[in-house]
Amino acid sequence: MRRDGIRSSREPAVDEPTGLAILVVEDDEAMCEAVSARLESWGHKVTGVGDAEAAYAMIQNAPPDLVLADVVLPDSSGIDLLSRMREDESRIPVVLMTAHAEVDLAVEAMKQGARDFLTKPVEAEHLRSLIEVIGEDLRSKANIRELEERLSSQPGLGRLVGGSPAMLEIFELVRLLARNEASAILGGESGTGKELVARSIHELSGRARRPFVALNCAAIPAGLIESELFGHVKGAFTGATRDRPGCFELADGGILLLDEIAEMPIELQPKLLRILEDGRATRVGGSKEVAFDVRVLAATNMNPETAIREGKLREDLYYRLAVFQLNLPPLRQRRDDIPLLAHAFVRESNRKHDCEVEGLQEAALQTLYDYGWPGNVRELRNVIERSVIVAGRGLVEPSHLPPFLRGVEASEPSGGVIVLEMGTPAREAEKRLILRTLEHVGQNKAEAARQLGLDVKTIRNKLARYAADEEPET
Repeated sequence: MRRDGIRSSREPAVDEPTGLAILVVEDDEAMCEAVSARLESWGHKVTGVGDAEAAYAMIQNAPPDLVLADVVLPDSSGIDLLSRMREDESRIPVVLMTAHAEVDLAVEAMKQGARDFLTKPVEAEHLRSLIEVIGEDLRSKANIRELEERLSSQPGLGRLVGGSPAMLEIFELVRLLARNEASAILGGESGTGKELVARSIHELSGRARRPFVALNCAAIPAGLIESELFGHVKGAFTGATRDRPGCFELADGGILLLDEIAEMPIELQPKLLRILEDGRATRVGGSKEVAFDVRVLAATNMNPETAIREGKLREDLYYRLAVFQLNLPPLRQRRDDIPLLAHAFVRESNRKHDCEVEGLQEAALQTLYDYGWPGNVRELRNVIERSVIVAGRGLVEPSHLPPFLRGVEASEPSGGVIVLEMGTPAREAEKRLILRTLEHVGQNKAEAARQLGLDVKTIRNKLARYAADEEPET
């Protein structure tokens, strides 16, 4: 055992220093110096003090990233110091150490908000792993603060969130469409946010105080869509027990979004075209024309030219609607927006489900980056909502994400899929699994060890062996 009270079977190399500012509170001067030297060898900046009062003054004047304190101190205790910090609403993580493990002490420390409670002699690899995890959480929280500032100062446009070049172009088109009365077709894959774009145009336009009505043409049975669009009079068909206005009447003065326009029955499209031209409609079964003032936007996840070629969309209706055409990029083409979108959805889910999640760990965010997002922004929102519910508070960890994101079902090989040919040696398979897992969690050894069911020391030993195997013989 070393003089610093930290057990070590092997002195690890300083391969990825986290550079935390650590305050060590230890009244044994020799031990304080030894612990500080060990932490500095791992790449941290360390300050040592010998009592709780000096530690508190240091925390007030130059707050560290982490406090590593002995429980027994000459003027107070590590638990009292922790309690005092929490009264000041300090969120600095505190790890307490004691030479006498007592359940009551540990319970009290955790109640006061200690990050961990360690028994001396502390195992070096365990301490290093704990500090790495704390460092990752601190970096994650710094990123979260930056995202909060970006959402506050540059929230996007209307209901839209993003800062990627592709979305900045979309914002400009939305502003342009909000300033005029032209019809438009909004294109893009399912889940890219076409309805949100339409709602943003509405909210930024002169029609914002009037209704916004959305009709999904693919969700209405063919026999009812004419009634949904134009309304019907009582007795027009079986079940028509009263007069009912259609979407055009309901949207009078505002905007009507015809979603999945290419799914509208082809025989109904000429009537729609005529009504768009005349600004008048007759309810099903009625004889009186009703005038309306409606701006029409259409949306489709099909290529309009393909829909015309396949006979699903009339060419004349397309040209009537497509004064402007705005195509939303899939999420995989705007990955830089994932952190901002994810954080916006965290805030939204917190309000909806009364949770207290701060944001995502870096490893969890990396998992989101690696996934292909076939369902686009809608799928991301659902994933974040589920993860917030599972986490409840604190940070979303990789284990809080849906299983398909953490395992073999990711849509792209970089998302966690490992393909092994029959006959691959077990040692090579193990090596590829460890290296790919490290890649998947952003080289975080502690998280990789957790996912693989190993300890950090085993991971480090194996990496050292892999490095030695690759060194050229002399």
